[in-house]
Formats: sequence, structure tokens, C-alpha cells
Amino acid sequence: ALNQYWHPWLLGGAAHGRAVVGGETWELDGWSVYAEKNWGKGGFPDSWWWGQAQAFAEPSVCVAFAGGEVTAGPIRTTVTAVVVLLPSGELVRLGDPLVSPVTADVSDERWVLRGRSAQWSIDIVGSGSLDSAHVLPVPLPAERRNVPGAIEHLGATMQVTVRRRGRTVWDGVSRLAALEHGGIDRARAEVARRGHGPDAV
Repeated sequence: ALNQYWHPWLLGGAAHGRAVVGGETWELDGWSVYAEKNWGKGGFPDSWWWGQAQAFAEPSVCVAFAGGEVTAGPIRTTVTAVVVLLPSGELVRLGDPLVSPVTADVSDERWVLRGRSAQWSIDIVGSGSLDSAHVLPVPLPAERRNVPGAIEHLGATMQVTVRRRGRTVWDGVSRLAALEHGGIDRARAEVARRGHGPDAV
């Protein structure tokens, strides 16, 4: 019934194989892998935010979040979900609007998220420079074409603190975070600011 769903299903996986890029061959054995799925009836929402990071001091840690405008018929609200795979292997999930809400204050260069439940709290601060961000295309399924849809940072910074009953159980910083601020109007404005046509991808 919702316009968009998000499901992170592989946190802390490992790759095996190789990639040939131009004239170089990269051995991928042991590379960290993250995978997710999102889907909905009509493409991406009008506005969304997303982030994912590994490369913390503890290699097994994985952090991901996603949020945006959710609609179901006449109902419209914003929802954000956060998952953290801790060094212990425990998975913490927040984002139920009633029992573990997450607030998000997001711009094209900064992501501040705070999630709370009766037992857990997660604070995330992400940052990246707009000048080094990519403009990511997104599909318009009904029109069978892509358009600029999101500001995408690769190699951004993410700082995360996880507390259980007020006591810090883990905190860390990744400088290889991916951070995204989505919205077609926003992405088109950034393309225009860079001096390209409004639908350049």
C-alpha cells in the first residue's frame, strides 16, 4: 500500500572474484559487501535520504539508513529507519514510528539522525562536499526513462554512536561513507548549477 519500501538484507558480506576495469584487473576476494532492495509503486518518492558505511576501525561493522516521504492514499508523512551491525554481531534496528522513531535533519551536505527506543539510541552525523558529489539518475517507470534524481556522495564521512540504556556500546567514524539526498527538483537544480541541461544525467 505504500509508495516506497526499503529492506537492507546483506550487512557485512564478503565478495569473491575479480573485476576488469579498463586495462586493470582488481582482485575482489575479501572485499566487504552491502546489499539492499527498495521498491514501490511509481518509482522514488518526492524526497528521500539514504546512507551506508563500512570501513570503520572494526571491519565487521555496517551502518545503513533510509528515509523519505511515505504516502498511503491521502496519508503523507516522513519515516526514517536505521540499522547497525555491531562488532559483536548484534543487529540494532530503529525506525518504527511508534516505538523506535528516528528523526532526520538532512541537507545536500549534512545528515543528522537520532533514533531512540526503550533500550537503544543511535546518533549519526554524516557530511560531504557538494562540489565533489555526483548527480545520480533515477528511473521514471511510467515514462521508461531516467532523469537526475539525487545528490550522491561517495567517500563522505559518517560518525556513529550507539548506546544501550544510556551507556555507549560502540562509536566509530568511516571516511568511505555513501550519503544521498534525493529529489528530482533538487537534482535538476544541481545539474543546472553546474551548467548542464536540466535533464542531463
